[in-house]
Amino acid sequence: MSEHFDRYETRPPKARESAFFRDLRAVLKISRARAPALRRQLKSVDIDAIVKRSDLARVPVVRKSDLKAMQAENPPFGGLAAVRAAQLKRILVSPGPIFEPEGNGKDWWGAARALFAAGFRKGDLVLNAFSYHLTPGGHIMESGAHALSCAVIPAGVGNTEQQLEAIQYLAPSGYCGTPDFLKILLDKARDAKIDASSIKRALVSGAALPASLRAELEKAGVAVAQCYATADLGVIAYESQSTEGMIVNEGCLVEIVKPGTDDPVPEGEVGEVVVTRLNADYPLLRFGTGDLSAVLPGQSPCGRTNMRIRGWLGRADQTTKVKGMFVHPSQVAEIARRHPELGRVRLVVRREKEQDVMVLRAESKSQCNAAPIADTLQSITKLRGSVEIVAAGSLPNDGKVIADERPVG
Repeated sequence: MSEHFDRYETRPPKARESAFFRDLRAVLKISRARAPALRRQLKSVDIDAIVKRSDLARVPVVRKSDLKAMQAENPPFGGLAAVRAAQLKRILVSPGPIFEPEGNGKDWWGAARALFAAGFRKGDLVLNAFSYHLTPGGHIMESGAHALSCAVIPAGVGNTEQQLEAIQYLAPSGYCGTPDFLKILLDKARDAKIDASSIKRALVSGAALPASLRAELEKAGVAVAQCYATADLGVIAYESQSTEGMIVNEGCLVEIVKPGTDDPVPEGEVGEVVVTRLNADYPLLRFGTGDLSAVLPGQSPCGRTNMRIRGWLGRADQTTKVKGMFVHPSQVAEIARRHPELGRVRLVVRREKEQDVMVLRAESKSQCNAAPIADTLQSITKLRGSVEIVAAGSLPNDGKVIADERPVG
């Protein structure tokens, strides 16, 4: 039995990148005329000149945090969709509200590879415990399962007793849903003396999978893999059974940029996940997810050759209110840009003597004058703060540019 979904997963990286940019240029040329927001994003950009990552990095990022306003101005998809709403398979709704399209193509969300890497195969019966109500989660996984010729029990969220009945009588071999709900099902099945041992594999997402929980689930006989997916992009990356990082999905190109900017960071540096996905219906180009991750060097031991990332490491949007005024990551990034002698910077917000206090901690390889940096801090944020120069490499590589250390409550 093949260990890989298809030959594309084991392509030489250079061949993959070349094919991706060839296909991206074709998609953009078709979609630009149909998607006004994409057209604005590509203003003054020569599509034929986008042949490598450094060319793509010149295109401005469109961020998920902008979608609500974009959609309010130009409903329903903010001018990002290249097809009319009536041509779609579904229109889904996430909290906000934010509207997401689903097209008619097979495995439109790209979930089949993730399921295959988690051990799902033709003929499996899958208990799908992601929500089917308005939001995309259930449909993302179901479309991938159907692409693998798996049958699906559309369980959705909650209704634990009914789900246990389904497990008892239908004996599903696989599970999709959050890892904590899988543990709830297995624990309740044990307490009710219901045999849930038919579930041998699981693809989980939407919640943390700490090593302790993974070990508990595997002790119960379930091989667990996780994927990183969003309502806008579908499956971006997934674990293989080697469980060493997450492999970027075919058809997606992932960049990691410095929070608050559009600028890619060096390999291994934590930053915001920005995704370009090959999809003619919804051609998201340099789409900032607001999530933090980092590139994991090297290739997966499983033989898949695409880039690996470390998985979800938190949120990039660290906007914080200080003394009644919002301070944004982009402002902190601008301070660093104006002072190239600095390395990593982090704005720490504390509470002292019942007042908000800002301290900009800034790395530098040599002694430098903190006074002009403090002036820049005040000029950009309109708030006073102190500057602390620290040794190069002393700030954590966690993607945080604003750390709110004020007590809660």
